[in-house]
Amino acid sequence: MGSTKPHPRVLLVLAVFSRHDESIVWTRNRAQNAWGPIALESPRFPFDHTEFYRAEMGPGLRKQLLAFERLVEPEQLVEHKLQTNQWETEYQRDCGLPESRPVNLDPGYLSEAKLVLATTKDRDHRIYLQRGIYAEVTLHYHRRQWTPRSWTYPDYRSAAYHKFLDACRDYLRGRLRPSATPRGESV
Repeated sequence: MGSTKPHPRVLLVLAVFSRHDESIVWTRNRAQNAWGPIALESPRFPFDHTEFYRAEMGPGLRKQLLAFERLVEPEQLVEHKLQTNQWETEYQRDCGLPESRPVNLDPGYLSEAKLVLATTKDRDHRIYLQRGIYAEVTLHYHRRQWTPRSWTYPDYRSAAYHKFLDACRDYLRGRLRPSATPRGESV
């Protein structure tokens, strides 16, 4: 029988996308107030891999990934997703923008081995956590690179996202092993 041990803390990440820059800025400020300083942030990538969100969010979407300084326990993912769902509802109610969903927020976490995203939608490859929240391993780190699964969304397959996630992984490794130099080794 194996013995249990605590999981190392993980890097909290948030994907925010919208067609409105002010929605992204609002989310960034709200998340910093709740979760602390941002350690890393990606450029605002064009979100043009699908038309799925066009009806509720409009055209010209952009997505930004944020990674927070404070490391968290992986089991906190449920609370983070429930919190971002509340933020989406609050922002939609108060922002005065015409879209039915002016901002979309997807929290997750990055470990040395994987990127996990939270969702409210059940699928065959997602694991139920609790309180209506599921988790999906969107990418895994193998042979010194981020590797998608068959279900990985097209934007998370892109080299630009992987470059940002490499920086996040290096940051996490440096935080978990302050005396070690991050080298991007495979786990």
